[in-house]
Amino acid sequence: MPGCCGCWEVLRPPRYKRLVDSIFPANPQDGLVKNNMDKLTFYAMTTSEKLDRIGMYLEQRLSRDISRHRIGFVFVAMDALDQLLVACHAHSLNLFVESFLKMVQKLLECEEAELQILATQSFIKFANIEEDTPSYHRRYDFFVSKFSVMSHNADRNENVRVKIRGAGLLGLQGVVRKTVSDDLQVNIWDPVHMDKIVPSLLFNMHTPEFMSVNTESPRDEEHPAYIAEMVFRDLVCRASYGNVKSVLQPVLCHIDNHRLWVPNEFAVKCFKIIMYSVQIQRKQQYGYLVIQMLMSHLDTHTNSDPSIKASIIEVLYESVLISAGGSIGPSVLDVFNTLLRHLKTSVDNKSPEGEKRNMEKKFEEAIINTIGEFANNLPDYQKIEIMMFIMGKFPQFSNSEEMGFMDNYLQTMLLKTLLKVATKYKTVIMNNAFPPEFLHPLLRISLLDDPGLRVVVQEILHTLLDRHDNASKLKTVSIPKDVVSELDLTVDKVPRQDSLFMKKNGIQFYWHILENLQMESNKADNFEAIFCTMCLITIEMGGDDILVELIRLALDIQSMTIESTLPKTHKCCNHAIVAAYLNVLAQITNMSPLVQYLSDLFELRRKEACHLLPEFAFNRSNRDSSVKDEDYPKEDKVEEKWLFDQTALQDILTECGHDASRLSAPLAQRPHSNSGMVNSMSDIGSINIELDSIESSPLLARKKVEEITVESLKKMLAEDQSVKREEDAKKRQEIFETFQNAPFEEIVARAEAKSNCFHDKLYEILEMSPPSSPDHTTKESQNAVPVFEMQFPSLYVY
Repeated sequence: MPGCCGCWEVLRPPRYKRLVDSIFPANPQDGLVKNNMDKLTFYAMTTSEKLDRIGMYLEQRLSRDISRHRIGFVFVAMDALDQLLVACHAHSLNLFVESFLKMVQKLLECEEAELQILATQSFIKFANIEEDTPSYHRRYDFFVSKFSVMSHNADRNENVRVKIRGAGLLGLQGVVRKTVSDDLQVNIWDPVHMDKIVPSLLFNMHTPEFMSVNTESPRDEEHPAYIAEMVFRDLVCRASYGNVKSVLQPVLCHIDNHRLWVPNEFAVKCFKIIMYSVQIQRKQQYGYLVIQMLMSHLDTHTNSDPSIKASIIEVLYESVLISAGGSIGPSVLDVFNTLLRHLKTSVDNKSPEGEKRNMEKKFEEAIINTIGEFANNLPDYQKIEIMMFIMGKFPQFSNSEEMGFMDNYLQTMLLKTLLKVATKYKTVIMNNAFPPEFLHPLLRISLLDDPGLRVVVQEILHTLLDRHDNASKLKTVSIPKDVVSELDLTVDKVPRQDSLFMKKNGIQFYWHILENLQMESNKADNFEAIFCTMCLITIEMGGDDILVELIRLALDIQSMTIESTLPKTHKCCNHAIVAAYLNVLAQITNMSPLVQYLSDLFELRRKEACHLLPEFAFNRSNRDSSVKDEDYPKEDKVEEKWLFDQTALQDILTECGHDASRLSAPLAQRPHSNSGMVNSMSDIGSINIELDSIESSPLLARKKVEEITVESLKKMLAEDQSVKREEDAKKRQEIFETFQNAPFEEIVARAEAKSNCFHDKLYEILEMSPPSSPDHTTKESQNAVPVFEMQFPSLYVY
């Protein structure tokens, strides 16, 4: 008997096997034997070295049950595995996990949908467990592939299809959750994995029967569309700065491959999810990566259909709206340069087809709106830089103040872009809003031939000048009795720094306003826009220091109109603008004598010269039934009593305590004029400097050398020098009067004109000189004698 007992002990199975066998009931419908499961759990926790063997034995039983199609016992085994995983956190859990993953893999390889769903549920429970020890050799390639296949399930039974797809999506989330936080495991952000995970999510989000699902409703939480969106948000939230591109690239490829840009509702939805997800995790700076990827993707579609490019720009626009300042990133100018390049490419390659051209226009408008939203996220000082950058896209002006050739439509698009950016800028100080590098080119562009473009330039000036929302109230040229109350204008005290700005740059505004009013291509819109500009200058910068200059501007416009050969309609508009402008100026500055003088003159015009008032001149077409050609005066003569008298205005200004002496000096001097340098620079390229002959000197290159003889000396002595002396005296007197009476800004403008002429000429000469050879320079430097070794003549030695 003792021998037999010993044999029985040898043949008796180990305790862990007996404990495992005891958890399985006779009838699988009864589920786990709870008491025996507690014993097994306690045994596994107290003897952790047996955990791996328990796992291996469970794997053997599971494989046997699967092969025999004993599905009930398969569920019991997986339930036991799940409980052991949750309860045990020993260092040897890794070996048990290997057996667990093998069992999950076997279940996923089965064709039964319920087993695949069971395996996915167990894997999700495992993914939520935080392991104490890292795993160096565990791989999840099979699970990524299998869960992606499940996400694309196309079973005919809708209920089965929905369940399998939902299980596959949650399985993908489990893989990401398990691997993203462990640097020692497989890198889930590799393209080989992301190219499977991201398209699986997007496929379920975009499936037509799922697109109408209300993802806000709790009853739809089990729907694959809801699950896919949830997993996609979680994936983006878990992406670090260096891994955001790994998620975005498959998204863009998926939209391209499935042609989902047109219509772009799904693309907009995807990128809204991305932008909101990165902000939830306080990763606003990540928004720049999203914008950068979209812009790079737009570059790849340069030659694509305009509808596709327009859709990408719309997605970009929606993304910028969400970014809240984080979309610009460090390379601000690069963003705007890319958008402007696409705008120029679209304009240069206009399609002759009507429908396609309409799509191109939609694309161009989308670019302008997107640039405006980009600018809205910038600080004000960068908005000015962006406007200067856009201004740099216009052709450079020549010395004759003529702009280089550019397509008229492209000019329109660039000006619209400039206007869009200007609307996002809030002017505080005029000196900041109008730096010289921006103001001067903008005013030059205001003299373009196209009247529509000139209106846009004036609108840009309105946007930047108007700090109190008065521009919309000054669009119509009129003479109200009470300007401030009837037009509801907001007028504040002019800051000192703005008065100084106007003293320095006022001549620029005045001269370009005069030039604009002399253009025969002007329409009613042009005159109204110029009137609005003049009024805004007066309201925003019209302090007492420049009041005389503003009235002098009105008198100059009146004089220019009388002396010009403009059509009657244009002359009437100019006179009406002067009248309406002086009325605004007088009432804003509260100069009662000036208001009374203007009121009397307006009444006289209504009786004898109504064509010089806005009611007649600004009826839009000047061809209304109320205004006929015969209503205009036949003679192009304006009587003195209808005009604003300079002497009367001087007396009024003196009465109000202003220095009216400057009112007599005209403002016709052109600021920064370079016209005098054109001829002097025209032949500079033909100068050939030769040192052998004084006759070839550049100063005498085009002069004939006169021979000096006795006869020529006698003739010189016999000439009367009185005429020359009179001319010199007259010239000196003119210079003296200029410096004595002319305003300071006019003197500065003349000095700058001469200075610019000199510098431009010097710059052109320097450009013509060939660069010195580096080899020659090196040889000379090598052969140069040090200063302390040079022998100086005794004459130079002290």
